[in-house]
Amino acid sequence: MFKKILIANRGEIACRVIKTARRMGIATVAVYSDADARAPFVQMADEAVHIGPAPAAESYLLAEKIIAAAKQTGADAVHPGYGFLSERASFVEALDEAGIAFIGPPASAIAAMGDKIESKKLAEQAGVNVVPGSGGAIADTAEALEWANRIGYPVMMKASAGGGGKGMRLAWNDQDVKDGFEATQREGLNSFGDERVFIEKFIEDPRHIEIQVLGDKHGNLIYLNERECSIQRRHQKVVEEAPSPFVSPEMRRKMGEQSIALARAVDYHSAGTVELIVSGADKTGDSFFFLEMNTRLQVEHPVTEAITGVDLVEQMIRIAAGERLAMTQDDVKIDGWAIENRVYAEDPYRGFLPSIGRLVHYDPPVEPWASDAEAYDGRGVHVDGGGIRVDDGVREGGEVSMFYDPMIAKLVTWGETRDAAADLQVQALDAFRISGVGHNVDFLSAIMQHPRFRSGELTTGFIAEEYPDGFTGAAADDHLKRELAAIAGVVATVDEDRAGRIDQKLAERTPPTGDWTVRLGGRDYEIVMEEDAITVDGVEIELAMEYTPGDRMIEVEVGERTMTVQLALMRTGYRLTTRGAAHEVRVLPTRIAALAEHMIEKVPPDLSRLLICPMPGLLVKLHVEEGETVQPGQPLATVEAMKMENILRAEKEGIIASIKAGEGDSLAVDEVILELE
Repeated sequence: MFKKILIANRGEIACRVIKTARRMGIATVAVYSDADARAPFVQMADEAVHIGPAPAAESYLLAEKIIAAAKQTGADAVHPGYGFLSERASFVEALDEAGIAFIGPPASAIAAMGDKIESKKLAEQAGVNVVPGSGGAIADTAEALEWANRIGYPVMMKASAGGGGKGMRLAWNDQDVKDGFEATQREGLNSFGDERVFIEKFIEDPRHIEIQVLGDKHGNLIYLNERECSIQRRHQKVVEEAPSPFVSPEMRRKMGEQSIALARAVDYHSAGTVELIVSGADKTGDSFFFLEMNTRLQVEHPVTEAITGVDLVEQMIRIAAGERLAMTQDDVKIDGWAIENRVYAEDPYRGFLPSIGRLVHYDPPVEPWASDAEAYDGRGVHVDGGGIRVDDGVREGGEVSMFYDPMIAKLVTWGETRDAAADLQVQALDAFRISGVGHNVDFLSAIMQHPRFRSGELTTGFIAEEYPDGFTGAAADDHLKRELAAIAGVVATVDEDRAGRIDQKLAERTPPTGDWTVRLGGRDYEIVMEEDAITVDGVEIELAMEYTPGDRMIEVEVGERTMTVQLALMRTGYRLTTRGAAHEVRVLPTRIAALAEHMIEKVPPDLSRLLICPMPGLLVKLHVEEGETVQPGQPLATVEAMKMENILRAEKEGIIASIKAGEGDSLAVDEVILELE
């Protein structure tokens, strides 16, 4: 077995590998850039080596620096995590030349599966179902149009070396191909150093299913069931679960056998994932098609661990050390249900724009996985937390940087049933306190409660179809609003009582009481606080809670239910956040509320004539010039943020009066790019 492992990665996956290595008694080495000098994974490792500036191209993507760090510290193996160098065959070959083991598959398998065009050919030869497509790289837009019409719309344009949702464009017609082909080439070149693009048929009503495979160096291969990853935004996975609510035992067997056949065809060992696209309209179990094989650990691997009890990182280490698999296909079971939500630094209330900055507050619902090995069971979920696992690589006071992926944490829940796992997600998300950066916790909670998610009727278009006009918070019924109004009344009464006691120099007073008018969601609720009862619009409500002025999170018992509510003070009330929405609540004494209706409302300024940068990023391209007339929907500028290109379009007809920024400029959030007449 290895004595020391270097982790050629950062953030939560570096922490994840370190924890398993520590449990196995293996020393660890972290490598870090300038931006990560004080990151948790650096402090967790036994040793740490600085490898360069913040940009990944000058640090984490430089194989020679990683290998030099391994030699310097005497590491006898390298775990690549995911992303960065994890699927670069040349890195594996360089490690082999240096006499350092790679905890992953052989270079030949990475090379074969890393090229989407060649991997598709190999899959077809191995007897795996494949999607109709061009079969090779396309030279230019004209050829792309020919192929698109030959295959039939809709089609997907994909960068050959792409992944993680980058370098992909969906085209429904010729205009989409004309608009998107060159952009796909640029994303492929900028993100992966390869501008080759191919086209394949887009499967309508598609579900994204993937099979986890595991193989040793002695020819033993098994599959550890499937994961469903259909809920995506811009081809980036948001929610993953295992098993899939769609896959039948027979379909699982067929998918697994084809995945093993492909892995065997490239002499695969280590953990790997075969990604499949499945037609949701076909219940026969045969309409699944090969997308790609990820020759590395997947971000969503914890859900597989949760239902099988197999630590995939441990297995990767043992396989790399030459050990045989200690299990067979018959040993692989499905125990319960697991769901993973990716908590991102993005603002769903502003079109999911990336958010960077300092984590002023960061408090997950349980301590990160395996920080205390005795508190976790074989599924990797927290015993006291009732089946909750958090994988993260941040801490309060740390920074979410513009240089790397915006993921803050992965929240994993396990339950006996799918509904139980989803219910636990809602509870845990309510208790996930993050401030300082925008985050998608409310959005994730809304998905977990959505009737369509609960029914299991999922496709990769779920988010676009269910939130076509953007996200404004999970819907709250009148019952929940009445409860929140009552909670606001309790908080206001306690706050007023504290202020009164201070005025009277902390003299003893009778239990606090009061009459309040609470405005929530455009409606007024009349709250009466008595010594032994709370009424909302004259109806008594059973509510129990402990609140001390200054608390920012409170546990509330309403009847037989318990919910967590996050509280923020506002000028005339509070912001109450729970169950996927932030509710701004105005709380006024009843005698004053009527007078407030006579206050003049301040009208916000009209910013529609300005094109404002919605997120920090790089101005890649200006599509217009001063004096040019533009129409609604016309592209005005392209801003790159978090490695993704975002096209900013005109909202109305106008003439470009002035341009305030130039191509290549780094823009701050809300910075003006141009002005229209």
